[in-house]
Amino acid sequence: MIGIIGAMAIEIETLRERMEDCTVQETAGISFFRGKLHGVDCAAAYSSPGKVNAAACTQIMISQYQPSAVINTGVAGGIGDGIHVGDLVVSSAVVQHDIDTTAVGDEIGLISGINRVRIPADDALTEAIIQAAPAVYDGRIHSGIIATGDQFIADSQKLRWIADTFGALACEMESGSIGQVCFLNGIPFAAIRAISDNGNEDAGMTYAQFAEIAAHKSAELLYRILPDLAAR
Repeated sequence: MIGIIGAMAIEIETLRERMEDCTVQETAGISFFRGKLHGVDCAAAYSSPGKVNAAACTQIMISQYQPSAVINTGVAGGIGDGIHVGDLVVSSAVVQHDIDTTAVGDEIGLISGINRVRIPADDALTEAIIQAAPAVYDGRIHSGIIATGDQFIADSQKLRWIADTFGALACEMESGSIGQVCFLNGIPFAAIRAISDNGNEDAGMTYAQFAEIAAHKSAELLYRILPDLAAR
């Protein structure tokens, strides 16, 4: 069983439409779809945007469906000159850029309780995605840190700070908390994010233009490589 989480309906709808023998269960206002995708037993849900929504969705999915792995799919803002709209970023690790307890001596981004800044993605999942993606994805593929916070980044100065502080290649609002919940539960995790904007002052307009296209590309890639992930 593979668990699949997106933030928005457009990030999951392509997969839900292809799901065979689909059943639906609603918990805490979240619809969980279970069935087979490309012959693989899966549970899929969209959490709604934001860290708390994503964390709640992840814990419910783990508790109800006991997935062997959780994949976060969707869109993100690109960070850095080499990351462009339409590119793909696969997580090597996730961070939460909006956690700040430096006033009491902590490192920026340190997550209380687990005492780490970076939560690593599962090596086997990441490698399987990177190996399989070039055959099915018609854009550039990067592997690196994805930064999460409860902010839609549309500010070049803020974007540079995230890049300089965490070495991130993409920023969004969910994967850091999904990764944290998976870490706490001992569940392998990875994130696949298609770039919909570049997090600068034009991000809102660019996002509106490209988000649906990017979301579908990420979901299509995941659908096509699911057998490889299940066999890892």
